Amino acid sequence: MRPGALVNRRIRLLLAALALAFGGIFLRAVWIQGVRAAALSRLASSQHRETVALPASRGTIYDRSGSPLAIGEQATTVYADPKQVVDARAAALAAGRTLGIDPATLEPKLADKRLGFVYVRRKANPVAAAALEKKGVPGLGFYPEERRTYPQGRIAAQVLGFAGVDNRGLAGTELQLDRALTGKAGSETIVKDPLGRAIDVVKETAPREGRAVRLTLDHTIQSNAEQVLRQTVASSGAKDATAIVLDPHSGAILAMAVEPGYDANRFASVPVALQANRAVVDTYEPGSTFKLVTVAGALSEGIVHPGTTFTLPYSIHVADRVIHDAEQRGTEQMSVAQILSRSSNVGAITLAEMLRKDRLLRWIGRFGFGRRTGVDFPGESAGILPSYWSGSTIGNVPIGQGIAVTPIQMASAYAAIANRGVWVRPHLVARGRAVRRRVVSRTVAAQLSTMLRGVVTSGTGTSAAIPGYRVAGKTGTAQKPDAHGGYSNRYVASFVGFVPASRPRLVVLVTVDEPKTAIWGGAIAAPAFQQIASFDLQYLEVPPDAPQSTPPAGY
Repeated sequence: MRPGALVNRRIRLLLAALALAFGGIFLRAVWIQGVRAAALSRLASSQHRETVALPASRGTIYDRSGSPLAIGEQATTVYADPKQVVDARAAALAAGRTLGIDPATLEPKLADKRLGFVYVRRKANPVAAAALEKKGVPGLGFYPEERRTYPQGRIAAQVLGFAGVDNRGLAGTELQLDRALTGKAGSETIVKDPLGRAIDVVKETAPREGRAVRLTLDHTIQSNAEQVLRQTVASSGAKDATAIVLDPHSGAILAMAVEPGYDANRFASVPVALQANRAVVDTYEPGSTFKLVTVAGALSEGIVHPGTTFTLPYSIHVADRVIHDAEQRGTEQMSVAQILSRSSNVGAITLAEMLRKDRLLRWIGRFGFGRRTGVDFPGESAGILPSYWSGSTIGNVPIGQGIAVTPIQMASAYAAIANRGVWVRPHLVARGRAVRRRVVSRTVAAQLSTMLRGVVTSGTGTSAAIPGYRVAGKTGTAQKPDAHGGYSNRYVASFVGFVPASRPRLVVLVTVDEPKTAIWGGAIAAPAFQQIASFDLQYLEVPPDAPQSTPPAGY
């Protein structure tokens, strides 16, 4: 073959090959643009655009004076895309030094190329996170978040509860008001370069911030109540203690204290039992503070009046039981007022037998026992009424045994007497007019108030007296039931009262669980009442209603 013909043949083969190649490219382009266009467009968009959530700030919780109890603080979450991490060890060391985390734990996560996202540190200190960002470590990303913080630490921890890492309420008021506090997240769509760096924001929806909430709590009154309870628990060797300070006219809860307490900022490391707000969710047998209901029922039914007297032996037979008074005595004459002031079990049972079962149960219900108060706090207990009524029940319930109540129920019952016979629903969130209903007449409320003053002036509650003020209240000492249906040698000591008795401003309840140094409510709980109420009266600048009064003997 001639050399020229050979060259021409090679040129033609080359042209044919080129034509086939361009034809293939053309067909591929037609297929991509016509068949795969939509799918590839979505893929390209996902590679260069990303929509991220813009979290809404959680609303602040304030006390009644505007002092913040729960706030949101700026934080930065640091994350990584292991597929873009160039040197896992170097990245782990940089993050570890800056954020204070263990590089050895982090490195395997950063080296796992199967993962597209891992947290390096959730809600890190923003200053430390900014320092790490300046180092420009490939594969690390940063976005702002909010960290829930409780600036007053221990104060009202069991009432506030806490919000979790995702800023959702998990317990207490944070849970109760979660919908209002949470707000609504926004979003933004960003465009990234091939290295994953944001270069533009193409769409943004602003978040709707959570609403602020004002509580009825006063952080100063709350702090003092907690301090008094800590001292009481420490000095008495008690298991725990609870206190409530309540405005009887509005139902506003000024303090709801539980000790031992904890720092709400460290809730994750606190035992669940310690987190409980026992003032609302726990029950106890009230003992003699419950005699108020028995006496109120007898007065209201017209069976007796405060001066009606009875000849009372030291003990009384009720079905198969013999019940006696707390202190040894002979047969005595006591008026109804003395039955309450001296806390006579025999006298209270005598009144209950005159009322009989149905009327006694009706008065228990009128005071709100056996059902929830409706306080705005999650997990409220309804208390426990007798599951059945035997012959001896009329000897138990009138003196506060065989029935279980919550501290908030008992405080509300005494608040009804302080409020001239009108029960007001207790509440923690500042709001408008509360639910209210009449429990006893104004006349009976006044009679009970006078009788409760006698408890403090000359009865079992003299340690609750406050110089310059008339105090009305009642002591309680109750054996705790055991697991076998009987009663143990453990006690709950309590005192609940109101002051100034002539123009009540405060109801204060104190319960002390399993004190070791003494068991009597007058010896353990009444002094704590006195300390809490004395402080609150001065703090609120409540004028004395008995400026010439002097403390009773033994004060």
